[in-house]
Amino acid sequence: MADLTTLFHHLQGQLFPALEAELGTLSALDRQFCEVISLTDLGRFTRAYEWCGNGCPPCPRVWLAHAFIAKSVYQFPTTGALLDALQSRPLLRQLCGWDNPGEIPSEPTFCRAFKQFADDQLPQQIHEHMVKTHAGPKLVGHVSRDATAIEAPERPAPKPAPAVTAPRKRGRPKQGEVRPPAPPRRVELQPARPLAENLADLPARCAVGCKRNSKGHTESWIGYKLHLDTVDGDFPISAVLTSASVHDSQVAIPLAQMSAQRVTSLYDLMDSAYDAPEIHAFSRSLGHVPIIDPNPRRGEKIPLAPAQKQRFKERSAAERVHSLLKERYGGRWVRVRGAAKVMCHLMFGLGALTATALYARLC
Repeated sequence: MADLTTLFHHLQGQLFPALEAELGTLSALDRQFCEVISLTDLGRFTRAYEWCGNGCPPCPRVWLAHAFIAKSVYQFPTTGALLDALQSRPLLRQLCGWDNPGEIPSEPTFCRAFKQFADDQLPQQIHEHMVKTHAGPKLVGHVSRDATAIEAPERPAPKPAPAVTAPRKRGRPKQGEVRPPAPPRRVELQPARPLAENLADLPARCAVGCKRNSKGHTESWIGYKLHLDTVDGDFPISAVLTSASVHDSQVAIPLAQMSAQRVTSLYDLMDSAYDAPEIHAFSRSLGHVPIIDPNPRRGEKIPLAPAQKQRFKERSAAERVHSLLKERYGGRWVRVRGAAKVMCHLMFGLGALTATALYARLC
């Protein structure tokens, strides 16, 4: 946190006055964009894209990454709107790296660079580095876990054909009859598997999802589901994108594994969708205290203890982050197709949200 404080004072006392003296008055969004860029450390992750000296030199990928971050911060719904802003707003253009409008690459170049960033998971790497650097050394009180719907402009992928198995006989087995056990559920297999294997096992195709809203009505959407772990201070530390049809409980253990590699926490806060014995046990195995809203599907609902009920109120951080992502950082403006590109778009917004939340703690 000392390094973050030093960087904050440097921005406020030296960089912002110098930029205003050269480029003009900075708006609140301009300052926020500079703060986000200062925490991303893009140079560390864009060295692999540097020109090797063969052929025509491409547009510097670090400038294109700046532009995609600006797309989230300034709330441009499409890449075309981003290009129009870069052409008409000299201050934004210079903050991204281009001096003249003629230097700005075409929209196909932006699309090719975005696909490259999505394949390499560039924004995921930036976000992980940011979390480990500025939140990893600290002790985190509460990790709030939740998921939100992400609508996408694509058709649902066909469901894979189910594995052919022998039909199970109904009723009680006869005396001496031995029946094969039921196949284990995904949540039963996850505690014994590493994170990479658990993530690879989660479906990530476009699908139809449905959920019951706070008023008791069932809503459906086509697209994906974003699962987040959010800590005190309203910034996300881990993110996983799955098909919209994946139940929240199937991503709890992979998220817990990912977050445990990044921060040290005490409490896991989850709603009733995560009320499963395997999730309780895995949280305790990490040295955490699980506080999960009981689900009445197993009988009479047992209320939380008064102290747990008070701590459970901190779970509203997860809902605030989901709302911020959709309202201010492009979560509602998904215009790309495929899980990799959708995740790349969302992670650029999550990176900007995380950097803004880190700086907000110093104000």
